[in-house]
Amino acid sequence: METGCYTALVTPFSNDEVDFDGLEKLVDFQVEGGITGILAVGTTGESPSFDWKEHNAIVGAVSKRVKGKCLCISGAGSNNTKETMSAAQHASDVGVNALLLVDPYYNGPSSLEIRREYLEPVAKKFPDMTIIPYIIPGRTGTQMFPEDLAIAGGRYSNINVVKEATGDLDNMRKTRKCCGPDFMILSGDDGMTLDMMTDPEIMASGVISVASNVVPAAVTEMVSLLAAGKVDDAKKIIADIEPLFDLVTVKTMEKTSFGDVECRARNPLGIKTLMQILGMPSGACRKPLGKMTRKGINKVLEAARTVQAANPEILKPVGDFFGVEIDQRLNDPVFIDGLYYDSY
Repeated sequence: METGCYTALVTPFSNDEVDFDGLEKLVDFQVEGGITGILAVGTTGESPSFDWKEHNAIVGAVSKRVKGKCLCISGAGSNNTKETMSAAQHASDVGVNALLLVDPYYNGPSSLEIRREYLEPVAKKFPDMTIIPYIIPGRTGTQMFPEDLAIAGGRYSNINVVKEATGDLDNMRKTRKCCGPDFMILSGDDGMTLDMMTDPEIMASGVISVASNVVPAAVTEMVSLLAAGKVDDAKKIIADIEPLFDLVTVKTMEKTSFGDVECRARNPLGIKTLMQILGMPSGACRKPLGKMTRKGINKVLEAARTVQAANPEILKPVGDFFGVEIDQRLNDPVFIDGLYYDSY
């Protein structure tokens, strides 16, 4: 693994089936943007909605397309170690560079069990593949702790990087303290990358990004500048693209006959909605993810229009690659038709 930006790639659909032509176009756009690597079938890629045949087909397609151009990571995590082993075997067979293993969700094993019954067996069976634990307790309801991560890394040399999405800087500092200076920490949250890479007690090496689905060149440059210690230059890019970081979860207050309720449009609904508006291969999310509210759409448009107004060069690669006019896509209401619920 290398310092850099890795895109947690969305999976485009057409009529609820995987759009493989669109997938290849998205991969090519990422490669043209200089991305360090691509994560296929992560949460942003809607991994919970696939059967394993679909999952493996996507991983195979992405791995083949990026061969010799950038690194390929495969989402292989599950709450079933047997399934993870099978996904890992397929990923190995098609030449994937690394496996992302999210903490087992819902059945909630302890940190000890995650290490001994899940992470270490995979690392032992596939010694030539980098194993990336993915720590995101807000999604999984469980968490492998830094101590167990350090023990696993000490036993298996291919456990040498973590995707950190706890949102807890103290936990990240503890990870660095336990795992040592050579262990790679990747941000799992675009909005925390600056803090994680500039904190001397964390020293993150980059990000597995959602925003880079739309702005791969900008996020890659931001990471490059941070890694080089050019923080002020990186902050200029962050100022231009930061509104897109808020699309991971779009929160609105909606009126009902029983009072106001909070509606949370969670990843990847926000970024895929923007991609549809911009004319990129995307399609809708798979159910039970659905559509945004009109207020949610307005927040997506506001974020993108802010980016476009601040620096049109940020979204210009989208226009150039996909042959669309960005200002038209962001301002003509025809491009949001059908993308939101008419009523709560």
